[in-house]
Amino acid sequence: MNQQTTTLGHSASSALATNKVLKNTYLLLSMTLLFSAMMAGVSMAMNLPYIVSLGSSIGALILLWFVVPRTANSAAGIGVVFAVTGLLGLGLGPMLNHYLQMPNGPQLVMSALGITGAVFLGLSAYVLVTRRNFSFMGGFLMVGVLVAFLAALVSLVASLAGYPMPGLSLAVSAMFALLMSGMILWQTSEIIHGGETNYVLATVSLYVSIYNLFTSLLHLLGFASND
Repeated sequence: MNQQTTTLGHSASSALATNKVLKNTYLLLSMTLLFSAMMAGVSMAMNLPYIVSLGSSIGALILLWFVVPRTANSAAGIGVVFAVTGLLGLGLGPMLNHYLQMPNGPQLVMSALGITGAVFLGLSAYVLVTRRNFSFMGGFLMVGVLVAFLAALVSLVASLAGYPMPGLSLAVSAMFALLMSGMILWQTSEIIHGGETNYVLATVSLYVSIYNLFTSLLHLLGFASND
């Protein structure tokens, strides 16, 4: 009887901890998405050049790789998350201005934004309702992201060298769209099954997935519209 009571108490405690991580993750994610959108608006209004976009993206990557892991368990981690998302939002401005200048640019941007929101909400709701465990996808997703990143690097270098590879660029966008959808499934599953107990790290992972999903969809829709 005592063992059963202890087990039930432990289960209840684990459930409360999981719900707290989930609540804090979605709250921080909502705030960072709004902040990122504000920074993108500032970047668009200032008509910042692509070199600023590249610099802010590199700065965000440096923070992601070297600073976020070291501050995730402290209050400073929240500030670093806002710094990362703010820099990525700032870097998004030139790309958005580029698409908005096209004849059907506003429709492309809104379509990409709407699809991104629908995919995120749909996949998150699916995991939360079914409680399925997608932890088995972790290794596959990590390898897939590495391959897609290397392919994107090859495409970028080829473009800078004067030999653009639109087919490879399109394939990379499609790969990232699929991989980021998988990352949303995996990260949400990790949260509800106790695999991720740090809401700062969970927020960063979901934000990056949403960001890359949006930009990939924007590229794919632009290609489909001959833009």
